[in-house]
Amino acid sequence: MPRYWLVWLGLSVMKGMAALPFHWQLRVGRLIGRWAGKIMRRRRRIAAINLSLCFPELSPAQRADLLEEHFAALGIGLFETAMAWWAPDQQLYGLARVEGIEHLEQAMARGKGVILLTGHFTSLELGARFITWHQSFHAMYRSHKNQLYETVMRREREHRSRLAPLPHEDLRGLLRAFKRGRAVWYAPDQNHGIRNSVFVPFFGVMTCTITATSRLAALSGAAVVPYFPRRLAGTAGYEVTVLPALEHFPSDDLAADTQRINQLLEDYIRQAPEQYLWVHRRFKTQPPGSPNPYRS
Repeated sequence: MPRYWLVWLGLSVMKGMAALPFHWQLRVGRLIGRWAGKIMRRRRRIAAINLSLCFPELSPAQRADLLEEHFAALGIGLFETAMAWWAPDQQLYGLARVEGIEHLEQAMARGKGVILLTGHFTSLELGARFITWHQSFHAMYRSHKNQLYETVMRREREHRSRLAPLPHEDLRGLLRAFKRGRAVWYAPDQNHGIRNSVFVPFFGVMTCTITATSRLAALSGAAVVPYFPRRLAGTAGYEVTVLPALEHFPSDDLAADTQRINQLLEDYIRQAPEQYLWVHRRFKTQPPGSPNPYRS
């Protein structure tokens, strides 16, 4: 339909981008990201507010530099998504080092399923692609406003992970997957309102955080195995770190479990802060009486 023509064009361009040499992807991605950062004023403002809240110890000049690097990383992220969906394995071999995959294998051997926990990094899709080399999984997702984009995203994720993506509201489907001993890919670090959430610290800011990780682990008995992707300096490629399954999780304290996940994410975000998705309004839901930081 005509209303999807621009989306088709954009997806076609992305598919072509996946074939470029890696060093060109980095160079062009940076240019696109920096250009986008100048015209996407609303998203730039959101990212700047987030960085000021999370990194008060940095000087204004340091935060300004980090903001520029973030938009460069977003531009590279377009190429990373294109590679994740359309690049052949032969093109990607040698680009990534996956460390700690034995932790995932040990958790899968329990037979109760695994929650593959990660965060919204710019290399989110590509990091997941690297995991599929070792383990198939269901990807948990929220519906996208653009039906065409969602259709393509679901198709490519299923093609690479070899298991159908699961909508986040399909609790029965999630529990069935865990009962069959499967892994489910999940990133719980976005703001979706106060329902099923608690306020716990994230970078020292009381943050409305979804409690689903703890609740799903309690309902299913699935192990929680965190992993984090990171783009290395220059053309060195990527490192994916898989951690041991969380011990004594879940506990009987939902807020403590949720804070534990936030702290884990924060520790890895600090290793490459420009590669985290700062353009999301992470702090829009505030405790009663606290102002919304994104309002003028």
